Amino acid sequence: MQIKEIAKILKGRIICCEEYADAEVYSACGSDMMSDVLAYVKDQGILVTGLCNPQVVRTAEMMDMKCIVLVRGKQADEIMVSLAKGHNIVIICTEERMFDACGKLYVAGLNKVI
Repeated sequence: MQIKEIAKILKGRIICCEEYADAEVYSACGSDMMSDVLAYVKDQGILVTGLCNPQVVRTAEMMDMKCIVLVRGKQADEIMVSLAKGHNIVIICTEERMFDACGKLYVAGLNKVI
């Protein structure tokens, strides 16, 4: 599934790196605890989270994720956007709650939603 399709499914807005929205992803991880993402996540292309700080981008970069979805109407600040641009990571903001966002992505065909 392309990242731009994820934005459409979640009625989200791409905040940065829209030029990479054609990238294909096959699975997602939903968590607000970056330590869990680092410990348990493998081969996920998308991080779905309500946590808004630079550590989210650093975690996504370490795990080779292509996209961060910020749920519950959270907005990325300038530092997050700058870091994401530096690592070519798309950021999407949506009003969806994490549970609903993960469910919609799962139903749409992403293999793993943790």
